[in-house]
Amino acid sequence: MVTLEDVARHAGVSLATASRVLNGSTRQVGASLRAKVELSASELGYRTNVAAQTLARGASNVIGLVVHDLIDPYFAAIADGAMRVAEGQGLMVMIGTTHRDPSREIAYVSTLNAQRVRAVLLVGSRVADPEPTRRLREELDRYRETGGRVACVGQDLLGTDTVVPDNRAGAAALARALAGLGHRNFAVLAGPDWLLSPRDRVTGFVGALRELGLPEPLVLYGSFDREGGYAAATQVTGVTCVFAVTDVMAVGALASFRDRGIRVPEDVSVAGFDDIFTLRDLVPALSTVRLPLPDMGVRAVELAMDTTGDGRAEVVAGEVILRESTRGLD
Repeated sequence: MVTLEDVARHAGVSLATASRVLNGSTRQVGASLRAKVELSASELGYRTNVAAQTLARGASNVIGLVVHDLIDPYFAAIADGAMRVAEGQGLMVMIGTTHRDPSREIAYVSTLNAQRVRAVLLVGSRVADPEPTRRLREELDRYRETGGRVACVGQDLLGTDTVVPDNRAGAAALARALAGLGHRNFAVLAGPDWLLSPRDRVTGFVGALRELGLPEPLVLYGSFDREGGYAAATQVTGVTCVFAVTDVMAVGALASFRDRGIRVPEDVSVAGFDDIFTLRDLVPALSTVRLPLPDMGVRAVELAMDTTGDGRAEVVAGEVILRESTRGLD
């Protein structure tokens, strides 16, 4: 097996110089010496030591991506965008899921710091309780003190570069569009109140209805998934339109209405939020608020790898898409 010492001897340089060239040190080596070392390594068939490179650079070529739930197409789409751009930059992505447990998110950041990953991406809603947010922020600060980079997708609460989906404005625009179809009586499938993303979407939707002088909607809370949408929809009566704060919950609502013999959109209209890719095969096609999910993942990686700034917030607007699951009233 060819060693680094063999390369240094063959090139006529010190072991330290050979290490700087081949193990990725940031210290500069003259062009002529570098060429000698690289030529010797090639002729001898030397293979670089990845662990040594990591120590020399102070960080690996790995990005840690922490999401709430990979089963949810929302997170899968963002992760796909992040992984594609990372691959183009010669980076590997290691994924962890928290299942919306703030303590697991904090533990992941601590572990990724110990492993000296180059950057950490956190994707998902912050929680209403300020204590887990404070602890997470402190953990991120410890990681950044060692040179780590961080970017988030969610609310701008962690003092890091953040891609911020404009949940309130998107939900408000959807409420106005649905009211424009003639709807006056609404139900909102709100998800858990302790997560800020569904809370923001409910706030935006309900606030727009109030501005229009419409009746207060029926707000029903449940889990942030298909089963939560299904269960909440079983309690819906006396409305003409249902807004689910995620497309996944809306899919559950559609199934619930179908099982109850309620036709969509003939008996009730249904709308969601996110425009996840699995909607393309849904019948009836779901009205929603479209977020550029893969692009959000791309931008998070770009922010994490850009060392010129920290603490930037880039707001991403949603686009209302009206499809067959909603209809105008006569």
